[in-house]
Amino acid sequence: MFKIIANQISDKINIDSFKEAYTAELLYSDYIELFYEVGTEQYVSIFTYGVVCFFNHEELKISEFSKIISQHCRYFYDDELTKEYKIDPNAKELKFGYNKAEITYFDIEALRVIMLNIAQSVALDYYFQKTRVLLEETNKHTSILEKNGKLALSDKELKKFIGQTHNLKNQIVENLHIFDSAPETRQSDYLIKIDYDLKSALYMEKRSQSIHEELQIIREHLEYFSGILNHSDFMKIEWIIIALLGIFVIDIIIGHLF
Repeated sequence: MFKIIANQISDKINIDSFKEAYTAELLYSDYIELFYEVGTEQYVSIFTYGVVCFFNHEELKISEFSKIISQHCRYFYDDELTKEYKIDPNAKELKFGYNKAEITYFDIEALRVIMLNIAQSVALDYYFQKTRVLLEETNKHTSILEKNGKLALSDKELKKFIGQTHNLKNQIVENLHIFDSAPETRQSDYLIKIDYDLKSALYMEKRSQSIHEELQIIREHLEYFSGILNHSDFMKIEWIIIALLGIFVIDIIIGHLF
């Protein structure tokens, strides 16, 4: 029985700079992934979207490697998101669950496909957490609006909030597009089946759809908040104009009287 541990340690890893600095045997590389053999039956996959996936590693080795790669992260998370996945390489038939796979034939290419999917699963958990934080924030302001009849948000705060939402959405859309792109290794029927069955077992499509739906709810909330603030600003301008016109009229009347 083997074990894969995938950690979301950053929102972005510069795999180009890491590739230049790290000297272990590189078995595969492309624009999103580096796949290394780092010891006897020990492998590491590094993904540009911030996930590092370890095969057959002890915690101490994982910690040491994470310190090395932290220098190539945009933001390094000490409290990284983690998923553990077990592999039985000597099964009589293919079976995939959320935390364990049973496979009939095990080689480097099969391992890469499995590690890739586990890494994507962790990334989806990460995006779901960030989306849920934004959704809870918008729900809080909706509740305040319902209770008090006005928003507890300034125009500047709303614009910052909108910026955070757009940045997250762009990051998710970019990486979910990457997730949908099959790597070159998936040419055999066996690898295709591993990929398809594992994605199904990890509920990749449903989880991705859930993230998109929550982002859409957040977007609708923000558009509504923006409309309220714009209307409020418009009303303020109207009252300022009315006040200025009143002062102008009073000034004319006083001028005629005196």
